[in-house]
Amino acid sequence: MSTETPSPSVRTVSADLNAQANAAPVGIFDSGLGGLSVLRAVRAQLPDEALLYVADSLYAPYGERDDDFIADRTLAIGEWLVKQGAKALVVACNTATAQSIALVREKLSIPLIGVEPGIKPAALQSKTRVAGVLATQVTLRSARFQALLDRYAADCRFLCQPGHGLVQAVERCDVGSAELRALLRSYLEPMLDAGADTLVLGCTHYPFFDATIRDLVGDRLTLIDTSVAIARQLERVLDQHGLRAATGIPAALPRFYSTDDGQHQKQLAATLLHLDAEVTQVVIPSRRTAAPDSQAA
Repeated sequence: MSTETPSPSVRTVSADLNAQANAAPVGIFDSGLGGLSVLRAVRAQLPDEALLYVADSLYAPYGERDDDFIADRTLAIGEWLVKQGAKALVVACNTATAQSIALVREKLSIPLIGVEPGIKPAALQSKTRVAGVLATQVTLRSARFQALLDRYAADCRFLCQPGHGLVQAVERCDVGSAELRALLRSYLEPMLDAGADTLVLGCTHYPFFDATIRDLVGDRLTLIDTSVAIARQLERVLDQHGLRAATGIPAALPRFYSTDDGQHQKQLAATLLHLDAEVTQVVIPSRRTAAPDSQAA
């Protein structure tokens, strides 16, 4: 067995390759615009990381799709991001995580970080032992969500409410209209009447309703938003794999992509993230959406 020390030129090439890998972007994917709440947290936690954000808005919301469709789109977009050079992938969608993270993790060659509703922190925090959960119907019916309840709910009662119409509101940049306020009130008042003191925002779209929810309920509900925890988990995973970008040089603005025309994405990024960014429309075919007329698949 050879014990020769690598020559300086070999060490230099290796260091250059490592530097290139570390400078590669992190991919963030959501069915639509909700993952921008995760992107916001990642930029705050990891300002040196380059980011690619893909919104599959042409097929949003995933919460009304079947499980096979969700897995099909999640894998296709993950593979597309790998081709763009992503070094890690954040599946910034509770519905996609709940239904397809295990499958996609097996198929992709890069580290994956999923998201899940904050059942554990809610159970630890609730003093009345009653907590509300707003999430999509797909997330609430998933085995992954039920496992969270079984593992962490203990003596805490969770009131699970499908947030019908909420994802669509964010997708059209409505975070405070009279109609939206009425919809949120219809979901929140029964929770308050039942004694809830904590609310899990179980979809990455929902943190954009933070100000409206607080206006409606005041301090009667503590909001659980897991986007900061996701950013910290990404940091841990990058460190574990030796993929952190060099520090001290903040990354350029994220690169935004959308499977629709991207106008709402551009508007929401400007309004809620204060980013004036261009959005590139992309076609990402998949088994369920290969045909031009399959948008309603």
